Amino acid sequence: MKQERKMHFQEGRRAQQQLESGFKQLENSKRKFERDCREAEKAAQTAERLDQDINATKADVEKAKQQAHLRSHMAEESKNEYAAQLQRFNRDQAHFYFSQMPQIFNKLQDMDERRATHLGAGYRLLSEAELQVVPIIAKCLEGMKVAADAVDAKNDSQVLIELHKSGFARPGDVEFEDFSQPMNRVPSDSSLGTPSDGRPELRGPGRSRAKRWPFGKKNKPRPPPLSPLGGPLPSALPNGPPSPRSGLDPLAILSEISKSVKPRLASFRSLRGSRGTVVTEDFSHLPPEQQRKRLQQQLEERNRELQKEIDQREALKKMKDVYEKTPQMGDPASLEPRITETLNNIERLKLEVQKYETWLAEAESRVLSNRGDTLGRHTRPPDPPASAPPDSSSNSNNGSQDNKESSEEPPSEEGQEAPIYTEFDEDFEEEPASPIGHCVAIYHFEGSSEGTISMAEGEDLSLMEEDKGDGWTRVRRKQGGEGYVPTSYLRVTLN
Repeated sequence: MKQERKMHFQEGRRAQQQLESGFKQLENSKRKFERDCREAEKAAQTAERLDQDINATKADVEKAKQQAHLRSHMAEESKNEYAAQLQRFNRDQAHFYFSQMPQIFNKLQDMDERRATHLGAGYRLLSEAELQVVPIIAKCLEGMKVAADAVDAKNDSQVLIELHKSGFARPGDVEFEDFSQPMNRVPSDSSLGTPSDGRPELRGPGRSRAKRWPFGKKNKPRPPPLSPLGGPLPSALPNGPPSPRSGLDPLAILSEISKSVKPRLASFRSLRGSRGTVVTEDFSHLPPEQQRKRLQQQLEERNRELQKEIDQREALKKMKDVYEKTPQMGDPASLEPRITETLNNIERLKLEVQKYETWLAEAESRVLSNRGDTLGRHTRPPDPPASAPPDSSSNSNNGSQDNKESSEEPPSEEGQEAPIYTEFDEDFEEEPASPIGHCVAIYHFEGSSEGTISMAEGEDLSLMEEDKGDGWTRVRRKQGGEGYVPTSYLRVTLN
């Protein structure tokens, strides 16, 4: 319709231009007729004056009369031309105003009526669609209202309690232990610090067991002790009595159960000492998430190179066919070395792609296993990408090394035991502690899980708490905010 409207306007402008052109021709013929009339009258007056002049010769009189007659004839022709032009213009003007313009206006009117009809049909379809959707929206809103009225906070709280309750009984009173008498103390089932096998627990200086308060400061649990075979020691069932072999109280058993599925990580010192790790081709020196990303990048690059080599091989084959059909364009044998080299590159890249796919599958399985471990833990921040777990021999070595370090340096009371209800830490936070050092982020980390914090590559952070052997370090950002980040992602400097 827009094009049709434009066409009608163009047609009207053309008719108007034709009428204006006819009017200009009429004006020109009119001015010419007027000029010729004045010239004829002037020539007649000159001839009459010479005829009456006695001094004028006969030749001059005859010449003036001929000139007057010629001017009179030209004036008569201009008159006829002006009359014809005037008649033509009047006919064109009547056709323009009585025929052309009414037709154009009728076409524009018909087009506008059709446009209004189409718009009405469109608005009708729109209103019908809205009427069809309104009941659906009303039904959705009604369902939301019913769901809001059906909220039962008490029942939801009970479900959450049933899901996360430990099932352990409350501890009894702590009995008095008399160290002044050289006698064996009677074991008490209600004591938090006495082993259940009746043997007194030997405690060196500075190794007194810290109390496990549900609403204490943010502490991270120590890693579970390792057996000689490299795995965690057996612990009691979640809802059963403590195992006699463990010698731990129910709260320590709960902390040990929550971490039993997680492989033992290197201690803070070993992580700081492993900055000079040799870079391997499969990126096993990186954390699993970083290793997976790097392997994906290498695999994509190999695939692009492989596709490029395949395209080059096809192009060489086509060029060889052209040379064979038209020998004057080139020698087909000259392309054989390049074709052979391309085939060798394709085979090499296929092997590399297969190799990187195998490594990527292993890295993805490792990342999924770490995420599975994260879902099973409730007493500490979730595990982001961490160092790859060592084998059994390295576990044993790390365990013995960590035990040796722990025997040389008594741990602080704050980091020995794990808080049970870390969900309440934010509500019972004390004054912020002063930093014990500073660190720089080596990699970017997105802290999307509970208890973690995001950091950018190269960002300066304040060190608030060292790694206790589980691969996490507590830091504070300069912009504000405090949380846990992977230790392997940091370069740490202690005060």
